[in-house]
Amino acid sequence: MTRRLGVGLVGLGRLGRVYARDLSTRVPEARLVAVADSLGTMAEEVAREHDVPRSYPDALALIADPAVEAVVIVSPTHTHKDLVAASLDRKKPTFCEKPPALTIPETLAMRDAVTRSGVFFQMGFMRRFDAGFAAAKRQADEGVIGRPVVFKSTSRDPFRPSLEYADPKSSGGLILDMGVHDFDLARWFMGEVRRVHTIAGTLAYPELETVNDLDNAIVSLEFADGRLGVVDLTRNGIYGYDISAELLGTEGTLRIGYLRETPLYVMKKNAVTHDTVPFFMERFGAAYTAQLQNFVQNVITGRPAPVTIEDGLGAIQIAVAAHRSYEQGARVNVGEG
Repeated sequence: MTRRLGVGLVGLGRLGRVYARDLSTRVPEARLVAVADSLGTMAEEVAREHDVPRSYPDALALIADPAVEAVVIVSPTHTHKDLVAASLDRKKPTFCEKPPALTIPETLAMRDAVTRSGVFFQMGFMRRFDAGFAAAKRQADEGVIGRPVVFKSTSRDPFRPSLEYADPKSSGGLILDMGVHDFDLARWFMGEVRRVHTIAGTLAYPELETVNDLDNAIVSLEFADGRLGVVDLTRNGIYGYDISAELLGTEGTLRIGYLRETPLYVMKKNAVTHDTVPFFMERFGAAYTAQLQNFVQNVITGRPAPVTIEDGLGAIQIAVAAHRSYEQGARVNVGEG
């Protein structure tokens, strides 16, 4: 009989509830043995819904629970550093959702905790587990398009988040919280980024200015070996959830992503129409599940983490430089300051 890993889940917001469902019903190697959320009633509700034995209003109590063999952290970003350190101090394999933290110093502290403990740690960047992105990575590595020379990535949300969530002091804001996915892909496909230049603004939702967030940004990337990239981010892709990327190579191009959700065209006189991807769960639901299953399997079998704290740090360094470039109106070297 396959061993099942006792997992504790911290954070039961929008994504945390999805993770609770996946760990309970879609990852056969896992047993969800405890959930925690600062809103205790939420933890109790999710525990009842998924038949989880224990629920906690305190994440540290969950981490200390002897039945919890591994910890999955999906709480707000500003809590990640301390929770990761507490979990690693207990010698419990740990998964942490992106971004690792809000600042480079906090991320470096997390890296120190990982190094000091020697305990298994995996970052959550689910796009790497999406079938399209994973296939593109394999084909790029196999030389199908020759040498990739230009990386392009687009992330467009169909509407803005709540002002509470958009606040950079909570989530990191557009460039860090949303763009970190694209910056991770840039490093994954092309290697380290040397320099960035950002133009951005609050153009569609003026109310975002009240929390000092942006709704549109374009970030130019210069990779360490001179190759080029561009990332565009928007909160006002009102037609649907549009996530795509492109690798332009010397012998061809890989284009990743789709916009039509249902395989159906409605064709009438003077018009051909189709629906669009509604939001992130419809687009990346399978990737989230695959990512969690990969984490659990890695812990059980002793495989190394495919996404590490170094990947989290690399993406955060690009994001911080990109935001600094916007503030300064100039190109900024990644990793400086």
